[in-house]
Amino acid sequence: MDRAQIVHQNFLDRVASGALPQGAAPAAGLAPEQAVGIYRAQVLSRALDITSRAMQKAGQGFYTIGSSGHEGMAAVARALRPDDMAFLHYRDAAFQISRADQVPGQRIAWDMLLSFACSSEDPISGGRHKVLGSKALMIPPQTSTIASHLPKAVGAAYSIGAAKRHAPEHQLMRDDSIVMCSFGDASANHSTAQGAINTAGWTSVQSTPLPLLFVCEDNGIGISTKTPQGWIETSMRARPGIKYFKADGLDIYAAHAVAQEAADYVRRRKKPAFLHLRTVRLYGHAGADVPTTYLPKSEVEADEANDPLLHSVRLLDQAGALPRAEALKIYTETCARVERIRAEVVTRPHLQSGADVAASLIPPTRACAASNGPSAADRATAFGGDMRAMSEPQPMSRLINWALTDLMLAHSEIVMMGEDVGRKGGVYGVTQKLHQRFGRDRMIDTLLDEQSILGLAIGMGHNGFVPMPEIQFLAYLHNAEDQLRGEAATLPFFSNGQFSNPMVLRIAGLGYQKGFGGHFHNDNSLAVLRDIPGIVIACPSDGAEAAMMLREAVRLAREEQRVVVFVEPIALYPMRDLHAAKDGGWMRTYPAPDQSIALGEVGQHGAGTDLAIVTYGNGRYLSTQAQAELEARGIKTRIVDLRWLAPLPAEALLEATKSCKHVLIVDECRTTGSQSEALMALFTEASDRPAARIAAEDCFIATGPAYAATLPSKDSILAAALDLVGAKP
Repeated sequence: MDRAQIVHQNFLDRVASGALPQGAAPAAGLAPEQAVGIYRAQVLSRALDITSRAMQKAGQGFYTIGSSGHEGMAAVARALRPDDMAFLHYRDAAFQISRADQVPGQRIAWDMLLSFACSSEDPISGGRHKVLGSKALMIPPQTSTIASHLPKAVGAAYSIGAAKRHAPEHQLMRDDSIVMCSFGDASANHSTAQGAINTAGWTSVQSTPLPLLFVCEDNGIGISTKTPQGWIETSMRARPGIKYFKADGLDIYAAHAVAQEAADYVRRRKKPAFLHLRTVRLYGHAGADVPTTYLPKSEVEADEANDPLLHSVRLLDQAGALPRAEALKIYTETCARVERIRAEVVTRPHLQSGADVAASLIPPTRACAASNGPSAADRATAFGGDMRAMSEPQPMSRLINWALTDLMLAHSEIVMMGEDVGRKGGVYGVTQKLHQRFGRDRMIDTLLDEQSILGLAIGMGHNGFVPMPEIQFLAYLHNAEDQLRGEAATLPFFSNGQFSNPMVLRIAGLGYQKGFGGHFHNDNSLAVLRDIPGIVIACPSDGAEAAMMLREAVRLAREEQRVVVFVEPIALYPMRDLHAAKDGGWMRTYPAPDQSIALGEVGQHGAGTDLAIVTYGNGRYLSTQAQAELEARGIKTRIVDLRWLAPLPAEALLEATKSCKHVLIVDECRTTGSQSEALMALFTEASDRPAARIAAEDCFIATGPAYAATLPSKDSILAAALDLVGAKP
C-alpha cells in the first residue's frame, strides 16, 4: 500500500481500538457543535486527498498536492469571519471547507471535486487549474508555491484603511475586515515572503493601519529539504511591528483559541500578526513523491502517528462533543460520499478548445459611475499657476504630470505608489506637486522593494482601487516580474473572471539616457513583458500622446479591469528639440482632458508611399529626424507609431502601411526578443513587399559617451532606409 492507504488504515484501526495519541486536554472556547463542524471539515479534506490520488491513477484527476496533516487550518477558518479575505496556501482545503460551512448554500465537496477533475463546471477556475478559491467565500485563487501571494496580501490589508479614508466605488471589503494569508515554512524563506513580512513590519511601526494575519504552517520540510529546528520561531518571534503567536495545529481546540486571539488582535489593533502553526505532512509532497526515499521510515511513521484527525477524535471524545464511534462513522460515511460524488463529477464536461481556455484571460468589464472629468474649479485649485502654461508647448514629463493630475481629480479611486513618487516628486520630477495636490493617502512613498510596490498595487486593486504603481527604472522590474506574471495577470484566468486586480503600472525605461547609469538606468528590453498573456503594454513617443494614452490606460483599468504597463521613455521626458538646438520641435501642448487615444489606435505621421517606418518610443523621435533627410532625397516616407505594443495592433499596422512599397522596422530594443521579430513576421506573412528591420545589438548599454553605441541612430536608420529602397547613400 502507498502512504495514503497506510494512513487511512491506521485511522480506521486506531479509532476503532481507542489507541489514540496523547496530548493536552481540550481548551475552552469551542462549543460542541463548532468543534464537530471543524472535525467534519477535516474529514472531508482528508477524503478528498484520498480520492484525488485514486482519480489520478484512473486518469480522471490531475492534481495530488494534498492537505493531509494541515487539517488544523479548519480551526483557523472558524476563528475568522467568512468575509475576511483569505489568500491560501495550497494545503488549505480544510480551511476552505470549514469556511464554506459558515456560508449558506455551499456545495463544497461537489465544487472541489469538479476542480480535481478540471471540469469546465468548476466554479472557481472553470477547469483551468486545480486551485483553492471561491468568490462567495472571499478566497481569491492562488497557484503560488513560493509565497508570491504575500505581497498582495499586504496590499489588500493596507487597502482596508485606505478605503475607510477614501472609499472606492467598487470596494469589496468592510472597514473592520482583516486579511489572512497562509504559507509553508519552506516558502517563508523565499525573498517574496521575507519582503512582504518586512514591508508589513515597516508599515506597522509607522502606525499605519495594516490588519493582516500571516499564518505559517510549519510541517518542518519543503519537499525533501528540512527546515532547521526552531527556525521559524527564532526568525519571527521578535520582528518589529508584528506580534507573534504560536499554536499546535494538531489540536483543534488550542489552534482555534490562539487563532481567535491573533485575529482579535489584528482586528482590534489594525496591526499585523504572525501565527506560527505546527503541522505535519502526510503522504509526502505530492502523488509521485515517496517520502521514505529521502527520510528515515521511522520519521515518516512518527508523523503518521501524529495524524491530526486522530488527535481530533481524542479531543472531541474527551470534551464530550463526539464519541469515538460517531467520529469513525463520520469518517467512513464521508469517504463513501466523496466516492459517490466522484463517480458523477468525472462525467462532467471539460474545456475543449484553445478559445475555451483563453476565454478568461481578459477580465469582464464592470459598470462604473459616469465621469465628466474634473471640474473647472477643481482644476484651477489643483493646477494653480500651471493653468497659464497649458497653451504653450511643453516636454513630455510635464504633460504626463498634468495628465496624472486630471486623472486623479476625475477618479478618486486612483492611488499612486512607488519609491520617491510623493514628497520628492519622482526621480525625474514626473510626479511633482501631486503629493501637495492629493496627499500622502493617494501618493504613497514606499520602501525600496519592487515586489512590495507591485504587491501593494495588486492588493489595492482587489478592493476596488485603481492603483498606478511606479517602477523607478525598467531594469528594476526584474526584481518583481513574477508579481505581474504569476499574480496580477493570472488572477482573472484562474478565477474565471470573478476576481481582478486592475492597475496601470508606470515604468521609466528604454535607452538613450545620456551618460547616466549604464544598463540599470537604460534598459532596452521589453521581452519580459511581451510574453505575459492578457496584459496591455503602452509606449508613448511624445508628451501629448502620452497624456492621451494615459487616459485610455486608466479607462482600461477602471472599466475593463485590465493590467496595463505604461512604459515611459526616459530620454524623451525632457526632450525639447528635434532637428536643431532650440527649435522646440518635440514639445507639445496639453490636450484637453476629454481627448484620448484608443487601445490599438496607431499613429501615422506623413503620407509617403515609398517607405513606411514602423516604430515606437525613441524610435519615432529618431525616425522623424531621418524622415526629413529622406524626404529631401525624394523618398516619400511615413512613420507609423505602434503606441500599443501588446496586444500588437496587427490590423491597424497593415492598414496604415498597405499603400507603401517598403517597410522598415525601427526597434530600440535588442535584436533578440524585441518587437521587431513579431513585426517582421507580420509584414512578411501579409505580403511579399520588401521589409527590413533595424534593432539594438544584443548587448547591455554602456555608461558615458558610448551610451548609444549599441542602439539605432538617425544615421543607421537613414542608411537602412536607403538600402531598403535601393537608393545610393
